[in-house]
Amino acid sequence: MTDAFHPLCRVLATAAGASADVVILAGDIFDHNRVPLAVLDNVSWLLGEYGHHVVILPGNHDCLTPDSVYRRGGLASLPNVHVLGVADEAFAFPELDLQVWGRAHYDYKNHSPLAEPQPRSAARQIAVAHGHWLREERDRHRGWLITSDEIASTESDYVALGHWPQATPAGDGRVLAFYSGSPDLAGSVNLLRFLDGGPPLVRRLPLMGPPHREGQQS
Repeated sequence: MTDAFHPLCRVLATAAGASADVVILAGDIFDHNRVPLAVLDNVSWLLGEYGHHVVILPGNHDCLTPDSVYRRGGLASLPNVHVLGVADEAFAFPELDLQVWGRAHYDYKNHSPLAEPQPRSAARQIAVAHGHWLREERDRHRGWLITSDEIASTESDYVALGHWPQATPAGDGRVLAFYSGSPDLAGSVNLLRFLDGGPPLVRRLPLMGPPHREGQQS
């Protein structure tokens, strides 16, 4: 069933209200890869109805194993949905002069999400990574580590981060990097605006509920 107040519905409604050109979902959209096909069909319907560009980075919960939700369902085949890692690790949006890249979790093993950054191929570049920012040395034991130097080495305009449930900045400021947090816990999304001749601006927007539309599935 489609719940009008499900976090994904509210994220898409908030993006539509802000006239966002691209929605970036930075991993763990699903809790696991055992999600029934009926649920995947419903999510595909929601994203297809949204219509605008959506970029998804598979995380450590919904990684790109052979039985991945992104391989079993039709999500990756939607014309407006771009799943990083299924075919490419970067997508270009020429009409926006924008490149979005990210290294998916291909399995459950540890890896470095921002290793070997993609060279810039557009005036604007966003990197997407799902992992744990190494804020303190005592966190060195954690998996999927992201260091401040790795964030800076992307030389991107912005790094969209997933894995932490709270919305918070990351890195040391050389490159803008933020966790958006889990929408149902943070209650917000991060809105990035590119400005001519200056760095992009980032602000948090509270989640809104989507308006009811005739013909909406239930």
